[in-house]
Amino acid sequence: MNEKVQPLESLSKKPEEPKIVVNLRRIKSKIMVMSGKGGVGKSTVAANLAVGLALRGHRVGLLDCDIHGPTVPTIFGLESAKLEVNEEGIIPIQVLPNLSIMSIGFLLENKDSPIIWRGPAKMGAIKQFLEEVYWGALDFLIIDLPPGTGDEPLSVAQLVPNCDGSVLVTTPQDVALISVRKSITFSEKLNIPIIGLVDNMHGLICPHCNKCIDVFGSGGVEKAAEDFNIPILAKLPIEPKIAEMEDKGTIVQDQLKHGTEWQKNFENVVNAVEKTLDEK
Repeated sequence: MNEKVQPLESLSKKPEEPKIVVNLRRIKSKIMVMSGKGGVGKSTVAANLAVGLALRGHRVGLLDCDIHGPTVPTIFGLESAKLEVNEEGIIPIQVLPNLSIMSIGFLLENKDSPIIWRGPAKMGAIKQFLEEVYWGALDFLIIDLPPGTGDEPLSVAQLVPNCDGSVLVTTPQDVALISVRKSITFSEKLNIPIIGLVDNMHGLICPHCNKCIDVFGSGGVEKAAEDFNIPILAKLPIEPKIAEMEDKGTIVQDQLKHGTEWQKNFENVVNAVEKTLDEK
């Protein structure tokens, strides 16, 4: 018999932990923001959630994993920002002393350039972000997932260890609600606790009578929440000032004002996510 016998010292060694686990070890709470389809305001919710938590004094990171639609740099007015790399890894862009963001958009020379990558290249980029972006110690890492329930969101969800919860963003239209039901099932099958639903674009507040006009219908989000026993964290009206804020990249300055109905309602989302840290 020519079988090689392993030295005793090698048998006593503990297996190396995956790089992602090591890199994210100092993050207390990891939250995924997801949607069943694009165009429902998922990145808007993720960005405002990160800012809202940071303004409450938490150390926050925002990771934009939306490969084909990286809007986070635009929302923060940082389209021309350049990443730096040091011995610790890729250094995310600092927005506030306690808020840093990372996006594939920072790697594009031209914001109009499309990401024409096949599946393995996209998966490799997501994995590299999770392994090599140096966040340091954080209270929250908000992860803006790609829309849908395909390869890209699945890869992120499977790679991130011990995710603490998901926030599911939808709009009242039937098409969006069909998709968000799939996102609910997606979270449940991957054992990701669902913090709640965000009903975005929930009507338009009339500037004259202050009543809500149901532009896209109503009742569907409530039905989905009831069917799956999930809370609705907030009903966010259509708010032109929020779109203007994103176009101008003034999200931090505008959140400090808390002037719109949208922002007032959004505080409930921040409260719900903040509780995940209290429960640890």
